[in-house]
Amino acid sequence: MHLLPILLQVQPHTDTAVKAVAQAAAAPVEKISLIHLLMEGGALMIPLLLCSLILVYVFVERLLVIRKAATPDDDFIRRVNEQVANRNIEAAKATCRVSKAPVARMIEKGLTMMDKPYDHVYKSMESVGRQEVYKLEKNLSILTAISGIAPVLGFLGTIAGMIILFFNVQHQGFSLDTIAGGIYTKMVTSATGLIVGLMAYVGNEYLNAQINKQVNKMEAASVDFLDIVIDSTAG
Repeated sequence: MHLLPILLQVQPHTDTAVKAVAQAAAAPVEKISLIHLLMEGGALMIPLLLCSLILVYVFVERLLVIRKAATPDDDFIRRVNEQVANRNIEAAKATCRVSKAPVARMIEKGLTMMDKPYDHVYKSMESVGRQEVYKLEKNLSILTAISGIAPVLGFLGTIAGMIILFFNVQHQGFSLDTIAGGIYTKMVTSATGLIVGLMAYVGNEYLNAQINKQVNKMEAASVDFLDIVIDSTAG
């Protein structure tokens, strides 16, 4: 008999809790917009954006240059070596001029030094090879700089955002929404800086690997050419 009043008291509270749960479930779930987050990152997102644009430009430009300067196929090397072995130097020079590959310019330099001692031919070709490698590595230092600068800019943006956040808390009072919103928006700069820096690092390593492949092929082709030069000279 005493349970009825208790149940009547509990029922309104239960109905209120059920309604609150139903309203929370029916409320639309907020979604994070990438564009909104980037805009909330602050002023330091501008230099990070510039770094990302420079990164893409340098990577694509260097990749095209490296692929364009790829060592020609084995048929080119074989044809030049046969022409040198037959002492048809002018034809070998013409074959080298047609090719745009760095190794072709190395061999052409060696052909112009055929009447010199072996050491002179080798050093001349080595000098041309260093110049060609320098051309391939041009602007790669920009990617190295971006890989170091971008994370620092991101961290600096987060620090600046936290300073502003605590300044507002001191003068406007503590608010959980303000704290949470300020922290997650300012952390965007750190995430962006790390992503841009990582992309620059990976891009730089990839391009260096491609250049090393070309350097190895250039060295192998130059060694074969020098062997032919020695044989033709000895003959």
